[in-house]
Amino acid sequence: MKPADIRAMTIDQIDDEVLKLKKEHFNLRFQRASGQLENTARVREVRRDIARLKTVARSKHQGSAKSGPTKSSSTEAGSAKPRPAKSSRAKSSRAKSSRAKSKPAKSRPAKSAAAKS
Repeated sequence: MKPADIRAMTIDQIDDEVLKLKKEHFNLRFQRASGQLENTARVREVRRDIARLKTVARSKHQGSAKSGPTKSSSTEAGSAKPRPAKSSRAKSSRAKSSRAKSKPAKSRPAKSAAAKS
């Protein structure tokens, strides 16, 4: 299914199509499990079509919900507050704590000559 075709649909039509494709996906999964599925690529196509439909439906929902005011232009690049720099002290304390957490490697006892024989 092409995205242009989906965008031409209404939200109700998209929901109906999603429901239909979910049923088809369910049936395809059963066919695959029982060994009766001939076109295995169809499972992937159906999953992707469902995702396309949901994506377009979501953008349509958001488009209708965004009828409110837009962002104001009062926050320009020059008027933004600069971030304070991270202190180097915090960085070094984190490094020390991570070293303290590491455990030393355990040494194995040497095998005796009698055990090797």
